[in-house]
Amino acid sequence: MTEPIIEAQALTKHFTVKKQTVEAVTDLTFRVEPGELVAFLGPNGAGKSTSLRMLTTLIPPTSGTAQVVGHDILRDPASVRARIGYVGQLTSGSFSQRVRDELISQGAFYGMAKDAARTRADELIDSLDLASFATRSVQQLSGGQKRRLDIALGLMHAPPLLFLDEPSTGLDPQSRANLWDHILQLRTDHGTTVFLTTHYLEEADRYAERVMVMDKGRVIADDTATRLKAELAGDVVTLGFASADDAARAVEVVQALTDREVRREGADAVGVTAPDGDRLLPDAVLALSAAGIRVRSASGVPPTLDDVFLALTGRTLREAGQEQPASEAETESTPAAMGAQR
Repeated sequence: MTEPIIEAQALTKHFTVKKQTVEAVTDLTFRVEPGELVAFLGPNGAGKSTSLRMLTTLIPPTSGTAQVVGHDILRDPASVRARIGYVGQLTSGSFSQRVRDELISQGAFYGMAKDAARTRADELIDSLDLASFATRSVQQLSGGQKRRLDIALGLMHAPPLLFLDEPSTGLDPQSRANLWDHILQLRTDHGTTVFLTTHYLEEADRYAERVMVMDKGRVIADDTATRLKAELAGDVVTLGFASADDAARAVEVVQALTDREVRREGADAVGVTAPDGDRLLPDAVLALSAAGIRVRSASGVPPTLDDVFLALTGRTLREAGQEQPASEAETESTPAAMGAQR
């Protein structure tokens, strides 16, 4: 049985802000197997970035511990850092240095031979579309260009475990697609484990094999996106009728097909949220027809991860982010890539 590449035990982090204790992360316990792609979701201030900073040894936990790539984050942080890549939310890089030279310097920091560092830098310049500004200094880059450089710095030594904190923020759609192509290729070629936070829920839904949802410092859900959507949200099935009387009769017919509550949707429609909407919809149309009730319209809308968050917390991820601004614990300055600490 393989050892987990991340194993966190009761990780907790408290900060003191204006003489008051802020509980940024509480009792974070989980494991990640080699090769997994895990999306860590939640609003600003939920504790996601603080969790990543503990796991990458940038800040110590208040209590608890973790093993990362086989090494203890408290007893052997240097070995952890040598075996991971970390791309944080803030821009890294020496402003006066050129992009390609910055990548080569990052390789040297990780002990790569000069020729190998140059080859790897050129690979990243090509795959992340950095060629048009590879000879510019970092201070001359736009925000999106700096973000792509941050990601290249984190990937420079092809680490077995890659932490990405909001990696695609500030990127245009083409750059986001290029980034994900490279991440997926890393996994295919090297079995790289990826642990990321993102506010782009469609990214988590499309690419992550596992989704962890965090709110107010605690993990409140941990499963595949498919199971979370089916069990916590479900497909929204809506059926329309010619009259309010037909809609009223339809409630009883459809209710006999599901254990989920069938509700009225306006005067002449009914709706139900169910994990098996693709099966329920045709069954409901057939049952209603057999009962002499003609269905005028029918639709089934699959759930999203935002629906999951709504089911868990009573609000959407966007609403949660607006009402709960990032705390001082979440916004403290840290380098965007581990190598920036040289």
